[in-house]
Amino acid sequence: MRIGRSKAATDTGRRRMRNEDAFVFEPPLFAIADGMGGARAGEVAAGIAAAALREGRQAITGEASLEAVIEEANRRVWQRSLSDPGTSGMGTTVTVAFVDAAEERVVFGQVGDSRAYRLRGDELEQVTTDHSLVAELVRTGVLTPEEAERHPQRSAITRAVGTESAIEADVLAMKAEPGDLFLLCSDGLTDMLGADDIAATILAADRDPEAAGDALVAAANAEGGEDNITVVLFELVEGEPEPELERADETELEEPSAEAASPEGVRTHGAGPGGRLAALGLIALVLVVGMLVLYWGIKR
Repeated sequence: MRIGRSKAATDTGRRRMRNEDAFVFEPPLFAIADGMGGARAGEVAAGIAAAALREGRQAITGEASLEAVIEEANRRVWQRSLSDPGTSGMGTTVTVAFVDAAEERVVFGQVGDSRAYRLRGDELEQVTTDHSLVAELVRTGVLTPEEAERHPQRSAITRAVGTESAIEADVLAMKAEPGDLFLLCSDGLTDMLGADDIAATILAADRDPEAAGDALVAAANAEGGEDNITVVLFELVEGEPEPELERADETELEEPSAEAASPEGVRTHGAGPGGRLAALGLIALVLVVGMLVLYWGIKR
């Protein structure tokens, strides 16, 4: 089994002034980073994380090494935020896919609410788990998936690379088959298109990553394009694994300079220092209030 056709595309969208997404497109390593922060801090965070992943590509062989590279990305973003006041509080999501063709599997790393999907046949499956407030509320039964899609805090994340000195990444391996098509994307896509729409768009493009990537970006913009939109697609096909190619996509973001982010107007959202604990505390509060309402309703 080997990697077949692949495609990466990114777009600012219709509402944003800048693109704070970054991607890594260096087979067998693919990744998405969606930065957060004011001024250009989000762009800085995503660029630093993407650079760390690219530099660590040769060291990645499986779950443990992928986790170590994500931890290094976290260290770099965190250290930059401490040394540069203009980037204080910045962070980024990271969703990574490493194709271990020899073992016929794909290893994923996940922090935040960017996503990885697998299309097998006509069925689209979300591989990664969102680290977000609404995802936690859905898992605990407080919200339905449909309510989560409309929730005003759906962009609040509970984990991010670079907002704390240490990070806990989800790392998992999935067996793959020839014919599988994988999609990595930022929430600029998933906030605009549901899973059924994403699957239909890829299938309408005859599963061609090149055509599907452009069509997904266009569809998200047609629905409003409220955020930056980034997609990375790759397919697996029959054949012997090819030797790794020493190549870098020219459109990838390099680590921005210290002047890239202005200290004025810096804002953060999602997970900040201690953000995950704060979000979990909010979930607990919601559950307690719900139980009290149920108790008084029964008593009356």
